[in-house]
This record gives sequence, C-alpha cells and structure tokens, in this order.
Amino acid sequence: MFLVLSCIAVAHEARFTLLAALVCILGAFLTVNLYSRLRSSRGSKRYLWLFLVALVGGATIWTTHFSAMLGYIVPLGRTFEPTLTLISLGCAILTSGLAFLLASQGKSIGFPMIGGAVFGVGIAVMHYLGMEAYLVTGILKWDVSFVAWSVVLGGGLGAAALVLAHTGKGVSGIVQAAVVMILAIVLMHFTGMTAITVVPLSGVSIPAQALSDDVMLAAVVGVTLVIIATVGSAFVIDTRNMAEATATYQHLAMHDPLTQLPNRTYLRHQLEEELLNVRDSSMLAVLAIDLDRFKDVNDLHGHGAGDALLADLGRRLKLLLGDGEFVARIGGDEFVAYKSGVADEAEILPFANRLRSEIARPFDWQNQVVKIGGSVGISRAPRDGLAADELLTRADLAAYSAKTDGGDRLAFYCEGMEERSRSRASIALDLKSAIQNGELELYYQPQNDTRTRSLKGFEALVRWNHPERGLVSPTEFIPIAEETGLILDIGAWVLEEACTAAAAWPEQYSVAVNVSALQIAQSTLSQQVAAVLARTNLAPARLEIELTESGLIADQAHALKVVLDLKKLGVSVAMDDFGTGYSSLSTLQNFPFDKIKIDRGFIMSLTANKQSAAIVKSTILLGTSLKIPVLAEGVETEDQLSFLLQEGCQSVQGYLFGKPLRLDECIALMYSERGEKESVLPSVDLVATPT
Repeated sequence: MFLVLSCIAVAHEARFTLLAALVCILGAFLTVNLYSRLRSSRGSKRYLWLFLVALVGGATIWTTHFSAMLGYIVPLGRTFEPTLTLISLGCAILTSGLAFLLASQGKSIGFPMIGGAVFGVGIAVMHYLGMEAYLVTGILKWDVSFVAWSVVLGGGLGAAALVLAHTGKGVSGIVQAAVVMILAIVLMHFTGMTAITVVPLSGVSIPAQALSDDVMLAAVVGVTLVIIATVGSAFVIDTRNMAEATATYQHLAMHDPLTQLPNRTYLRHQLEEELLNVRDSSMLAVLAIDLDRFKDVNDLHGHGAGDALLADLGRRLKLLLGDGEFVARIGGDEFVAYKSGVADEAEILPFANRLRSEIARPFDWQNQVVKIGGSVGISRAPRDGLAADELLTRADLAAYSAKTDGGDRLAFYCEGMEERSRSRASIALDLKSAIQNGELELYYQPQNDTRTRSLKGFEALVRWNHPERGLVSPTEFIPIAEETGLILDIGAWVLEEACTAAAAWPEQYSVAVNVSALQIAQSTLSQQVAAVLARTNLAPARLEIELTESGLIADQAHALKVVLDLKKLGVSVAMDDFGTGYSSLSTLQNFPFDKIKIDRGFIMSLTANKQSAAIVKSTILLGTSLKIPVLAEGVETEDQLSFLLQEGCQSVQGYLFGKPLRLDECIALMYSERGEKESVLPSVDLVATPT
C-alpha cells in the first residue's frame, strides 16, 4: 500500500492527478445514479439508460486512466499509440455496459455482485490495453504480484460498489456506492502503475507526439466533462419530471378527482396518525356526512348538475376548515370529516353545524337555485373506539339514524345503533324467504266518494307476518326491500295477489297497487301487468297503478314509455304522494296521469296550517283544470272531509272511512255497502301463487 501511495504522490504530476480525480468523482456519482435509474426502467427506455450508464461509466474509467498517464513522470520520451488508445476506450464502455446489464437483471444480490466484478475486471482490461498503447524509449518491466492485486482490487471493489448501489437506500446508499466505485477505479489504476518499472533502452525510437500533454489533457477531460454534464442534465431533468409525475400520481391516489378533497385512503392514513395522539384528556370527533336529496338533483337536472354541486361543495367545505379539522369525500354523496384536540362534546357541535350550514346553502346551476341537506353522524375517540374502521363504521351508523329520522339533522353514535343495524341485516335476510314461506299478506284500505261517501275501491297494502317478530311495519321492511332489490319479488307478489282478489269482487270496485321505482326501471313491467290481468281475468279498467315521482324522474323517457304501455292495456295510472317530490308540477306536465293523490302529510295539517290548505286547494284546482280526478289520503276528521268537499275533491281515503282491512273484512264491507248477503260474492282463494 505504501508503494501505491508513493506512486501517486511521487511518480505523478499533481495537476494531472487532480483532474483525473475530479473526473473520477463526478463520473462515479453520476454512474451510480444512472444505474439506479436503469434498474427502475422498463421497456425501450431501459436500453437508453443502459447506453448512458455504459457511456458515462466507461468514459469515467478511461479518462481517469488517460489523465493520470499524462501526468506519469518518466525521464524518457513517450507517446500514445492512437489505435490501441481508442480501443481501450471502447473496451471500457463495452465492459461497463455488460457489467450494468448483468447487475440489473434481477432482485437477487448475485446479479450485482457478478456485474460489479465484470465492471472491476473491465477497468483492469482497459488499463492494460491502454498500457500497451503507452510507448517509451525503453521497456516496461512488470511486477506480477501488483498486477494480480490490481485485478483483485478492481473486481472486488467493483462488485462491492454495485452491491451497495443495489441494496443502498436514499442519498447515503448512493454516496457509499460511489465512494467504493471511485476506490475501485483509483486503486486498480495506481496499483497497476506501481507494478511498472521503466528501463531505458538505447536504439529504441517512438513516433513524435502530435499534441502537447496540456492540449491532450484539455481535450480528453473537456470532452468527458461535456459528456458528464450533458448526461447529468438529462438525468436531473428526468428526475425532476419523475418527481413531478410522482407527486401528481400521489395526489391523484390520495385525492378525489372531482372535489379535490382527500379520498378514503388519505382519510384512513390521517385518522390513524391522529388516533396515536388521542389521550383521555382530549377527543377526536369523526363525522360521517350523507347528503340529503342529492339523488333528486341528479334525477331532475342530470349528472352534470350533481357533479358541479359536489365540486362546489368540496371547495366550500375546504375553505371553512380550521386547525385540527379535516374533510374527505369517500364516494358518491358521502363525506367524512374529523376534528382533533376536542376537549368536550360542546366543541363538536359548532363544527358539525358549520358543515351542515355550508351544505344547506343554496347552489346555483344554470340560473336555477338547487338546495340539498346533510345528515351527520358523529363518533368520538376514545369513547366510541380507537381504531379508524371502528370510528368510521359507528359514525356511519349514526348518520344513517339521522337520515332515517327525517334527514337534515345530526346524531351521536350510541350502542343501540349497532343492534338496529344487526336487526336491519337480519330483516333483509328473513325477507328473502318471506314470500315462499307465506308470511306476506295484503290489507285493503277503502277509497270513498267525497260527496256520497260510497265505497269506490281499495288500495292494496302489503304486511309482513314475521314468525318471531310478529307484524313488521312496511315503513321498516319496504326501504330494506328497495335497497336489496327484493322489492321486485314483493311487488310482483302484491300485483298477483291484489288482482286475484279483485277479480272476485263486484265490478264497480277497483284495486290500486303501488309500484316501486325499481319496478318502473324494469323494461318488462307492462308485460308483467298484462300477464297478471290475463291469468286473473281482471278487467284492466279495475286496476290502478300508483307511481311516485321518485320512480319517474330517474329516466323520464323510459318511465314515460312504461306509463304509456300501461295505459294501452286499459290500466289507469295515478301519481301518488303529490306535492312531496322535487318537482311534482313538472312531473304532472310530462306524464298522462289518470288520478292525482294528495299526500297525507298535507291533509293531516289541513285545518291548522295555512300553507297546507293552500297547497291542497291549488292541487284540487289544478286537477279540475286538467280534468284529472283528485284523491286525498289520510282523511281522519269530518272537518277535513268538509274542506275537501267544498274545494271539489272527488275521492278520499283514510281512517275516517276505515283502516286497512284483511281480505275477509274487505269482502264484508262490500257486502254491507251493497246491502246483499254474503252468497252474492263468490268465494276467493286467499293465497295467490307466488310469481
């Protein structure tokens, strides 16, 4: 080692050695970086990086060698044979390319070890080829032991350098690999130079050197530095582009593209971080937000309006956030927010109300005012859990509770909500077999003439006799049936059962059957109705199909075709719950209804609420103008009946005339109405075959 250091210090001119060192350091650091990029590249781009790393690595080795050789002090004449000198340059580039190709073949550490060894041996091959091009007026004697050590050092340190480049992480890994690569180049070269003894020999002549050492040094080092600078610039530009692309991809992966709010993935990450800091002295409040009436916006104005509303809402919510507050869109019309560092529940409510107020603020869409609301459910850590999934689930349960209680309100999570959720899941499971098990039953509510009070027909209402729960309210199981799609089977059963029963009634009595939005969405509804009428032999004019606005506005063109097809059968079509939809007047304008049914909510407050009275009056007047009969639901008092009679409402339905009746009670009422004996009416099969 002392001899090698002596060779560097004594046998070489300092300025040449320093320039060689500069090239070696710059080239080694760039080579390690290029190798890293080669490993991460795929396709044709991989070959570009292989060419560049081979070019820079080979040029670095050769220039370091050539610059040092120019500074090698000999008391004799010397020159460089150009052909072999260029061949040595080509050898350095080719062996470097082969080395980096081998090293980048797989994830196993064996590949960079083999490739690194090839790289180090390539340095030696280039060195000794270059020495063959080194001409002096004498002869070169070699110490074989130093030659062997130079090859071992080159191969061993080359292997170590690429192993470090392969396994190292970050800047420290690059620095370590580059330093070892520099040692591989430098120690191989100067150990090889230590092996030389120059012996003068008379009578030996060599060609004159065409250029001075300074000119050759400037040319060689200059060209190599230009290569390093050019490739380095390309690497920096590509790195910056990759960093920008990575940042863009990370943003896209962690944010919702429509609202630019954080998405579910980002939310979970942030929640988990915040939960690490939750202590008994502070709380973290998680708020699940479910938009109310958002579907109506999509149905009435189109999905473009819905998207614009969500984007605007995202911008609004982002602007109102304060310290420790966070909001994300997790999908559809669902948002989640949290507030950290909360001392007590009193601090949660202002945040929740700020969110609700912002959601309720009107939106402008194409010069139209659009309003929605938000149901908010709140869970608290550590009280309701310390896991992100647990808190999100419980906040969602609370939001569902707020929504089912009427919406546009907030609810804190409580233990009973999970039980209700399990009960809901259990109901959905049991509902699947309710038809096959004969658990469903139809009740019939009378519909009467307002003026004469005479019976005109019935509305069929489904009931569920659960073997364990008893009578399950339709308000409890119908929403579940709609969510699960079971409403299709239930609706088909109701239609078949109602028509079977009505076919045995006197001809003056009709039956009304509700049809869900999901049934309307099916293209076969009119064929299904026609088949049931044919099977039961019920006259089409005695069947009334009741539709709600929500079932019509999702796809108005399809819904209109369904309505027209039903009317072609001779079936009458009624608009149910008039006045409660998003735009009942528009729906009434677009569809040829045979009847309008005023929602019971307006009738119940008829005598106490001026607005309700005005709406009912307007609806009856509208029906009269359009020559469409009007039926009022929920009539329970004589005062309500008197008001409706005075305004010209033709039909009524409600507890004033009777609660929903079982089929046998319904038949008895018809007997009473007609003043006839039971034998007048034929017997009826009370259970229809399920469809």
